[in-house]
Parts: sequence; C-alpha cells; structure tokens
Amino acid sequence: MSEQTFELKGNLFTLSVLHLFSVDITQLRKELDEKISQAPKFFIGAPIVINLAKLHDTNVDFATLKQTLIDLQLNPVGICNGTEQQNEAAKAVKLSVLNYSKDNAKPVQPKQNNTEVVEVEKEVYLPPQIVQTTVRSGQQIYAKNRDLIVLGAVSHGAEVIADGNIHIYGTLRGRAIAGAQGYDEAAIYCQRLEAELVSINGSYWISDSLQGELWGKAAQVKQKNDSLEITALVKG
Repeated sequence: MSEQTFELKGNLFTLSVLHLFSVDITQLRKELDEKISQAPKFFIGAPIVINLAKLHDTNVDFATLKQTLIDLQLNPVGICNGTEQQNEAAKAVKLSVLNYSKDNAKPVQPKQNNTEVVEVEKEVYLPPQIVQTTVRSGQQIYAKNRDLIVLGAVSHGAEVIADGNIHIYGTLRGRAIAGAQGYDEAAIYCQRLEAELVSINGSYWISDSLQGELWGKAAQVKQKNDSLEITALVKG
C-alpha cells in the first residue's frame, strides 16, 4: 500500500477585499495604480476578492476587470455578494464565487452534540522576538506565532511582520503587518508613526490614509469593524 500523498484541510487565509463602487474600470485602474505605487511590494501577487455589494443589478465587465487587476500584478481569485447573474458572468471568466460577510471574520468555535465533537486547533504563541537594532531598507523580519519587538526604527522600504502584536520603540517609516495569520486582536504600537503601510489581519492602510492628527506621533493601530483605528499611544 502506497503512502498517502496529500491531506486536504480547510483553513483561513487572509485575502484583500476590493469593495467596488463603480464599473468605470479605467478610473479604477488609475486609482489602484496610485495606491499600489505607495507600497508596491505589499501588493505584488496579493489575492483579491471583488465585493459587489454596492453594484447589485449592474452589469460588470468581469473579463476586463480581471485582466486589469492582473496587469497591476494583483491576483483576482473571485467575487462575493453578487447577484445570480453577476455570479454566472464571473464564473464564465474563471472567477470563483465566494461567501463573504462580517461573520466570516469571526473565529470558529468548537461545536459539540450527542454524536460528534469537533476540536479546533489552537496556535501556540511563543515569547516575543526582539530586534535590538533598526530594521534597514530592504530587510524583512517575520515573527511567527509570536509578538515582535523592535527596539530601533523601521526604515523606509523595510517590512516587519508578526502573527501577534508589533511594538516599535523608534519611528515606523516602512511597513508593519500584525495578526498576519488571522489574529484580529493584534495591534501595532510605535513611538512615531510615519509608515508606508500598516496592516492588521488583512485590513490595511497606506500612508495617505495615515496622515491625520497622529502622523509623526506615538500611536497604536488596531482593527475595528473590518477597518483600522488609530489612537494615541499615551492618553492624557
């Protein structure tokens, strides 16, 4: 008897959701290109789900839309919240139809009845990974199953990633990605916020969205209602 060659399991992966408000693909391409140019390495090959909740009863040119995203080096994998007609049109160009709602982001809970017990595997988080120096441009640090503490700064073009929280005791100028494996309670803390990009559990903002009253100040970033919330690190 031959050994088993694979094991098929369900899992949760972080996908970026493109909430589409218009079928003007020319304008979409222009605006997306501007966004991507601010953090190109983050978006290269990024899997994208197109949310059609705001475009019910609207004809969408999925072939052109799909090719536009591919041309921008994105990876369109499917659509969600479409009508039956939109779903069929998407399938015709090899886009998957996915079920997506805010409830999908909630963690799966163990389920028990008289005949079956389902156990949910829990991640084991390790002591924090500590970086004693500044993370230089071109460097990437990944703290798997743990928090990441950077005692220096994170330079432009540098990237720090953690499955848990990220603490930066210097200036955050590069990219910080916390909750990388789906931990929605993760947070990013930094003494000076000047980031190219911050991301928590798949929600992300790039620099133009960050340049508010806390730009250049001590701040914390958390996920709230499928988006991000930035507050002062020290409250008076």
